[in-house]
Amino acid sequence: MRSWMFGGVYGTVLASALLAALQSEGTPYTPYYDAAWVMVTAGTAALAHGYAHHMSTHRPGSGIHRWRQLALTLIDEWPVIVACWPTVILLLLAGAFGWPESPVTYTGLLLNAALLFAWGTTAALRVGYRRRSAVLIGGADATIGLAIAAANAVIK
Repeated sequence: MRSWMFGGVYGTVLASALLAALQSEGTPYTPYYDAAWVMVTAGTAALAHGYAHHMSTHRPGSGIHRWRQLALTLIDEWPVIVACWPTVILLLLAGAFGWPESPVTYTGLLLNAALLFAWGTTAALRVGYRRRSAVLIGGADATIGLAIAAANAVIK
């Protein structure tokens, strides 16, 4: 469960940061391109994270064993990609229906904040926090996640 939760949080924060950073700023709004960019970046991040994890856990063995371990490690990164889907779906809908950029960006950030709230609350409940404390932790986690997304957008 830790793996999918880690990947889910990472992917949600990544999608938020990309959504904020991909603001067109005077150029034509391209939601399909933005959706593709989010998925390519999520895939690249998942591959990089999985590869780094694989490299840090080398053990003696045959070449076939190492390739099998690499494949299994990369497969474990699927939550990073899946966590970006809500943002990608929103961008695809924006392209299909001609929705304007600002409301789509704000909606995506709010959606991802709600997902981060859910991730944080679920994690807190899972380790034994009471509901009230878990909700407060979920709120703090959502705030931290959006702050990271905002920082990435500013760095852009």
